[in-house]
Amino acid sequence: MDTYKEALLRKRSEILSAGGIKPLQTSMETNTRQGDLADQASGNNEVHIQLKLKQTDAKILQAIEEALWRMEKGTYGVCRDCGEPIAPARLNAIPWTRVCIACKEKQSA
Repeated sequence: MDTYKEALLRKRSEILSAGGIKPLQTSMETNTRQGDLADQASGNNEVHIQLKLKQTDAKILQAIEEALWRMEKGTYGVCRDCGEPIAPARLNAIPWTRVCIACKEKQSA
């Protein structure tokens, strides 16, 4: 359990130290109608990509916080959907996961 907790804390620290919203604001400020239409489109695309990455980081951060809470509660490593234990290989790959691989595959189908 300590290994998973260390992995969660490390990933949380990595996300939080990535700089938050400032790099996105800087990109938006430097993309104020400079260059031709192609340059502007490229700049808009870059801002869009950075925004999506920030949203993904926020979702992962929330999942990490939930996983740490489940550890305290004693339900970490148990699938939210079926109640079966989540395989250690899956927890090693995605320590913040909420569901086992079988339930994830059902969701994706």
